[in-house]
Amino acid sequence: MGELAKTLVSLSGPSAVHGFVPWALVSPIDGSENELENGSHSDVRGVGKALEASISEKDLEVLDRQATTTLPRLTEFGMTTIVPDMHTRKRLMATEVLNGSPGSGFIALPGGFGTLEEVMEIVTWNQLGIHDRGIVLLNVEGYWDELLQWIRHAVHEEFIGGGNERILVSCDKVADAVESLRNYRVTEGRLKLNWNLG
Repeated sequence: MGELAKTLVSLSGPSAVHGFVPWALVSPIDGSENELENGSHSDVRGVGKALEASISEKDLEVLDRQATTTLPRLTEFGMTTIVPDMHTRKRLMATEVLNGSPGSGFIALPGGFGTLEEVMEIVTWNQLGIHDRGIVLLNVEGYWDELLQWIRHAVHEEFIGGGNERILVSCDKVADAVESLRNYRVTEGRLKLNWNLG
């Protein structure tokens, strides 16, 4: 992701990329360590471990000071916002896309568990009618082929309703992914739920 972000920033400026980083993934740039009340250190590995455990408000304040004083808001990777947790990160990322211009949507690069979880959540939000934006898997060298096979199997077994397999689009090339977002149409199988509380 870093190289992609740097390339987008070099082409379109720092506002082209807005990253949301949870506390647990923040590491002090100056290499210093702060000992937390629970005895762990907030180094590159320790921040994540500390936040996985139950930590005190004082510990959170230490992490807050570190993140806001050592991580610049604008970098070669674009604009960075530090957030308290993964749920906030995902909500803000989705809000950025949903507030975007027509053709805005989600493109998933090859990744691991976190990427898969985020893709499935945004697909589910589409299926539930929470949003109507396109979701594209950038299927570099067939990376997502097994996931696409699983989706076809789940449709065949009737765990995914007919038509909903088209919520997620697969493309091999970046240009095709962008075009797929521009031409995205919601599927007929989506649920028509009312998510407005007012």
